[in-house]
Amino acid sequence: ALRCRGAMWRGAAAALLGLAAACLLRRGFEPRARLLSAAELRRYRGAPGEPGLYLALLGQVFDVERGRKHYGPGGAYSGFAGRDATRAFASGDFSPAGLVDSVSGLSPAELLSIHSWLSFYRDNYEPVGKLVGRFYDENGAPTEALREVEAAIEEALKLQAESVQQQQQFPPCNSEWSSAKGTRFWCSRESGGVPRAWAGVPRRLHRPGSQGTPCVCVRSSGPPWGQPGSSQHRDRGDLDDPRLQQYEGCHPLAEQCVLPT
Repeated sequence: ALRCRGAMWRGAAAALLGLAAACLLRRGFEPRARLLSAAELRRYRGAPGEPGLYLALLGQVFDVERGRKHYGPGGAYSGFAGRDATRAFASGDFSPAGLVDSVSGLSPAELLSIHSWLSFYRDNYEPVGKLVGRFYDENGAPTEALREVEAAIEEALKLQAESVQQQQQFPPCNSEWSSAKGTRFWCSRESGGVPRAWAGVPRRLHRPGSQGTPCVCVRSSGPPWGQPGSSQHRDRGDLDDPRLQQYEGCHPLAEQCVLPT
Protein backbone atom coordinates (compact mmCIF):
# COMPACT_ATOMS: atom_id res chain seq x y z
CA ALA A 1 0.00 0.00 0.00
CA LEU A 2 1.19 3.49 -0.79
CA ARG A 3 2.02 5.70 2.18
CA CYS A 4 2.60 9.44 2.34
CA ARG A 5 5.28 9.13 5.03
CA GLY A 6 8.85 8.19 5.80
CA ALA A 7 12.09 9.63 4.49
CA MET A 8 13.11 6.28 3.00
CA TRP A 9 10.26 6.56 0.51
CA ARG A 10 10.87 10.12 -0.68
CA GLY A 11 12.52 9.24 -3.97
CA ALA A 12 9.98 6.65 -5.13
CA ALA A 13 6.92 8.27 -3.59
CA ALA A 14 7.54 11.63 -5.25
CA ALA A 15 6.57 10.16 -8.62
CA LEU A 16 3.49 8.40 -7.24
CA LEU A 17 1.85 10.98 -4.98
CA GLY A 18 0.02 12.62 -7.87
CA LEU A 19 -1.57 9.25 -8.75
CA ALA A 20 -2.66 8.16 -5.29
CA ALA A 21 -6.09 9.40 -4.24
CA ALA A 22 -5.37 8.60 -0.62
CA CYS A 23 -2.34 10.85 -0.61
CA LEU A 24 -4.29 13.64 -2.24
CA LEU A 25 -6.99 13.48 0.40
CA ARG A 26 -4.42 13.55 3.22
CA ARG A 27 -2.32 16.32 1.66
CA GLY A 28 -0.91 18.83 4.14
CA PHE A 29 -0.56 16.49 7.12
CA GLU A 30 2.89 15.73 8.49
CA PRO A 31 3.88 12.11 9.24
CA ARG A 32 4.27 12.88 12.97
CA ALA A 33 1.21 15.14 13.23
CA ARG A 34 -0.36 15.44 16.66
CA LEU A 35 -2.78 12.66 17.58
CA LEU A 36 -5.91 13.58 19.52
CA SER A 37 -8.48 11.39 21.18
CA ALA A 38 -12.18 12.20 20.91
CA ALA A 39 -12.17 13.31 24.56
CA GLU A 40 -9.25 15.66 23.97
CA LEU A 41 -10.82 17.13 20.84
CA ARG A 42 -13.99 17.94 22.82
CA ARG A 43 -11.92 20.39 24.89
CA TYR A 44 -11.43 22.53 21.76
CA ARG A 45 -14.89 24.04 21.35
CA GLY A 46 -13.77 27.63 21.86
CA ALA A 47 -15.49 28.23 25.20
CA PRO A 48 -13.80 30.45 27.84
CA GLY A 49 -11.03 28.52 29.55
CA GLU A 50 -10.69 25.97 26.74
CA PRO A 51 -7.35 25.73 24.90
CA GLY A 52 -8.64 26.51 21.39
CA LEU A 53 -11.15 25.94 18.62
CA TYR A 54 -10.74 22.81 16.50
CA LEU A 55 -12.89 20.65 14.25
CA ALA A 56 -12.22 17.41 12.39
CA LEU A 57 -13.20 16.23 8.92
CA LEU A 58 -12.46 12.65 7.83
CA GLY A 59 -10.28 12.44 10.92
CA GLN A 60 -8.13 15.44 9.96
CA VAL A 61 -8.08 18.11 12.65
CA PHE A 62 -8.02 21.82 11.79
CA ASP A 63 -7.56 24.92 13.93
CA VAL A 64 -10.56 27.11 13.01
CA GLU A 65 -9.88 29.98 15.38
CA ARG A 66 -9.88 32.35 12.39
CA GLY A 67 -13.51 31.41 11.83
CA ARG A 68 -14.59 31.88 15.45
CA LYS A 69 -17.70 33.84 14.49
CA HIS A 70 -18.90 30.75 12.59
CA TYR A 71 -17.56 27.89 14.74
CA GLY A 72 -17.31 29.42 18.20
CA PRO A 73 -20.04 29.30 20.87
CA GLY A 74 -23.23 30.80 19.44
CA GLY A 75 -21.98 30.57 15.86
CA ALA A 76 -24.09 29.02 13.12
CA TYR A 77 -21.67 26.11 12.83
CA SER A 78 -20.71 25.73 16.48
CA GLY A 79 -21.94 22.15 16.39
CA PHE A 80 -18.92 21.22 14.28
CA ALA A 81 -16.44 22.37 16.92
CA GLY A 82 -14.67 19.82 19.07
CA ARG A 83 -15.74 16.79 17.04
CA ASP A 84 -15.62 15.01 13.69
CA ALA A 85 -19.00 15.72 12.08
CA THR A 86 -18.07 14.59 8.57
CA ARG A 87 -21.56 13.36 7.74
CA ALA A 88 -23.17 16.76 8.42
CA PHE A 89 -20.91 18.43 5.85
CA ALA A 90 -22.72 16.36 3.23
CA SER A 91 -26.20 15.93 4.69
CA GLY A 92 -26.75 19.36 6.22
CA ASP A 93 -28.24 17.66 9.28
CA PHE A 94 -26.93 19.68 12.26
CA SER A 95 -28.88 17.70 14.86
CA PRO A 96 -26.95 15.53 17.34
CA ALA A 97 -27.86 12.50 15.22
CA GLY A 98 -26.38 14.15 12.12
CA LEU A 99 -23.19 15.56 13.66
CA VAL A 100 -21.31 12.26 13.41
CA ASP A 101 -18.35 10.90 11.46
CA SER A 102 -20.14 7.99 9.76
CA VAL A 103 -20.39 8.31 5.97
CA SER A 104 -22.30 5.09 5.43
CA GLY A 105 -24.88 5.28 2.63
CA LEU A 106 -23.87 8.70 1.30
CA SER A 107 -24.38 9.29 -2.41
CA PRO A 108 -21.56 10.12 -4.84
CA ALA A 109 -22.74 13.76 -4.86
CA GLU A 110 -22.58 13.89 -1.06
CA LEU A 111 -19.10 12.38 -1.07
CA LEU A 112 -18.02 15.07 -3.52
CA SER A 113 -19.35 17.65 -1.08
CA ILE A 114 -17.09 16.21 1.63
CA HIS A 115 -14.16 16.28 -0.78
CA SER A 116 -14.89 19.94 -1.54
CA TRP A 117 -15.09 20.87 2.14
CA LEU A 118 -11.80 19.09 2.83
CA SER A 119 -10.14 21.18 0.11
CA PHE A 120 -11.67 24.31 1.65
CA TYR A 121 -10.24 23.60 5.10
CA ARG A 122 -6.82 22.69 3.72
CA ASP A 123 -6.75 25.99 1.83
CA ASN A 124 -8.06 28.21 4.63
CA TYR A 125 -7.18 26.71 8.00
CA GLU A 126 -4.14 25.19 9.67
CA PRO A 127 -4.05 21.39 10.00
CA VAL A 128 -2.97 20.44 13.51
CA GLY A 129 -3.24 16.67 13.68
CA LYS A 130 -5.36 13.56 13.37
CA LEU A 131 -8.25 12.23 15.38
CA VAL A 132 -7.79 8.69 16.67
CA GLY A 133 -10.93 6.76 15.90
CA ARG A 134 -12.84 5.84 12.77
CA PHE A 135 -10.32 7.15 10.23
CA TYR A 136 -6.92 6.95 12.00
CA ASP A 137 -5.62 4.40 14.46
CA GLU A 138 -3.63 5.05 17.63
CA ASN A 139 -0.43 5.29 15.57
CA GLY A 140 -1.87 7.84 13.17
CA ALA A 141 -2.11 5.34 10.33
CA PRO A 142 -5.19 5.38 8.06
CA THR A 143 -7.81 2.78 8.84
CA GLU A 144 -9.67 0.57 6.42
CA ALA A 145 -12.69 2.86 6.84
CA LEU A 146 -10.67 5.82 5.56
CA ARG A 147 -9.33 3.84 2.62
CA GLU A 148 -12.88 2.86 1.68
CA VAL A 149 -14.06 6.50 1.81
CA GLU A 150 -11.10 7.63 -0.28
CA ALA A 151 -11.82 4.97 -2.89
CA ALA A 152 -15.49 6.01 -2.98
CA ILE A 153 -14.56 9.68 -3.41
CA GLU A 154 -12.16 8.79 -6.20
CA GLU A 155 -14.95 6.89 -7.96
CA ALA A 156 -17.33 9.83 -7.48
CA LEU A 157 -14.75 12.15 -9.05
CA LYS A 158 -14.52 9.84 -12.06
CA LEU A 159 -18.31 9.77 -12.42
CA GLN A 160 -18.39 13.56 -12.23
CA ALA A 161 -15.79 13.85 -14.99
CA GLU A 162 -17.74 11.40 -17.16
CA SER A 163 -20.95 13.37 -16.58
CA VAL A 164 -19.32 16.64 -17.63
CA GLN A 165 -17.90 14.99 -20.75
CA GLN A 166 -21.26 13.47 -21.67
CA GLN A 167 -23.03 16.82 -21.28
CA GLN A 168 -20.53 18.35 -23.69
CA GLN A 169 -21.09 15.53 -26.17
CA PHE A 170 -24.87 15.32 -25.70
CA PRO A 171 -26.23 18.64 -24.33
CA PRO A 172 -29.86 18.57 -23.13
CA CYS A 173 -32.57 19.78 -25.52
CA ASN A 174 -34.81 22.77 -24.98
CA SER A 175 -38.39 21.68 -24.31
CA GLU A 176 -41.87 23.06 -23.79
CA TRP A 177 -45.36 21.59 -23.38
CA SER A 178 -48.83 22.82 -24.24
CA SER A 179 -52.18 21.04 -24.04
CA ALA A 180 -52.91 22.01 -27.64
CA LYS A 181 -49.68 20.95 -29.32
CA GLY A 182 -48.03 18.50 -26.95
CA THR A 183 -44.31 18.49 -26.18
CA ARG A 184 -41.80 20.26 -28.36
CA PHE A 185 -38.08 19.48 -28.23
CA TRP A 186 -35.57 21.61 -30.09
CA CYS A 187 -31.85 22.27 -30.24
CA SER A 188 -29.89 25.52 -30.37
CA ARG A 189 -26.26 26.50 -29.90
CA GLU A 190 -26.89 27.12 -26.21
CA SER A 191 -29.53 24.52 -25.33
CA GLY A 192 -28.95 22.79 -22.03
CA GLY A 193 -26.77 25.71 -20.96
CA VAL A 194 -23.86 24.33 -23.02
CA PRO A 195 -22.51 26.96 -25.47
CA ARG A 196 -21.08 25.37 -28.60
CA ALA A 197 -20.47 25.90 -32.32
CA TRP A 198 -23.26 23.52 -33.42
CA ALA A 199 -26.97 23.16 -32.65
CA GLY A 200 -27.56 19.46 -33.22
CA VAL A 201 -30.72 17.41 -33.68
CA PRO A 202 -32.97 15.89 -30.97
CA ARG A 203 -32.53 12.25 -29.97
CA ARG A 204 -33.44 10.04 -27.03
CA LEU A 205 -30.42 8.98 -24.98
CA HIS A 206 -30.35 5.61 -23.23
CA ARG A 207 -28.07 5.55 -20.18
CA PRO A 208 -27.27 2.06 -18.85
CA GLY A 209 -28.64 1.67 -15.36
CA SER A 210 -30.71 4.87 -15.54
CA GLN A 211 -34.45 5.24 -15.90
CA GLY A 212 -35.95 7.32 -18.70
CA THR A 213 -34.57 8.47 -22.03
CA PRO A 214 -33.88 12.22 -21.88
CA CYS A 215 -33.79 14.37 -25.00
CA VAL A 216 -30.29 15.40 -26.02
CA CYS A 217 -28.85 17.37 -28.94
CA VAL A 218 -26.57 15.40 -31.23
CA ARG A 219 -24.00 16.62 -33.76
CA SER A 220 -25.09 15.57 -37.23
CA SER A 221 -21.89 16.23 -39.20
CA GLY A 222 -18.15 15.78 -38.89
CA PRO A 223 -16.28 12.94 -37.11
CA PRO A 224 -17.65 11.16 -34.02
CA TRP A 225 -16.90 12.50 -30.55
CA GLY A 226 -13.32 11.85 -29.49
CA GLN A 227 -12.05 11.38 -33.05
CA PRO A 228 -11.37 14.98 -34.22
CA GLY A 229 -8.51 14.04 -36.53
CA SER A 230 -10.14 10.98 -38.08
CA SER A 231 -10.52 10.97 -41.85
CA GLN A 232 -12.34 7.63 -41.87
CA HIS A 233 -15.87 8.68 -40.93
CA ARG A 234 -19.29 9.12 -42.55
CA ASP A 235 -19.64 12.84 -41.78
CA ARG A 236 -22.57 12.05 -39.43
CA GLY A 237 -21.18 13.34 -36.16
CA ASP A 238 -22.55 11.18 -33.33
CA LEU A 239 -25.78 10.10 -35.02
CA ASP A 240 -24.62 6.49 -35.17
CA ASP A 241 -23.97 6.22 -31.43
CA PRO A 242 -25.81 3.02 -30.33
CA ARG A 243 -27.20 4.74 -27.21
CA LEU A 244 -29.32 7.10 -29.31
CA GLN A 245 -32.87 6.61 -30.59
CA GLN A 246 -34.66 8.77 -33.14
CA TYR A 247 -38.06 10.28 -32.28
CA GLU A 248 -40.79 8.63 -34.34
CA GLY A 249 -42.53 10.93 -36.78
CA CYS A 250 -39.71 13.49 -36.80
CA HIS A 251 -37.35 14.15 -39.69
CA PRO A 252 -33.93 12.60 -38.92
CA LEU A 253 -32.14 15.93 -39.33
CA ALA A 254 -34.80 18.31 -37.99
CA GLU A 255 -33.60 20.64 -35.23
CA GLN A 256 -36.96 20.37 -33.50
CA CYS A 257 -39.52 17.64 -32.88
CA VAL A 258 -43.13 17.83 -31.65
CA LEU A 259 -44.72 14.89 -29.85
CA PRO A 260 -48.54 15.15 -29.78
CA THR A 261 -50.38 14.73 -26.49
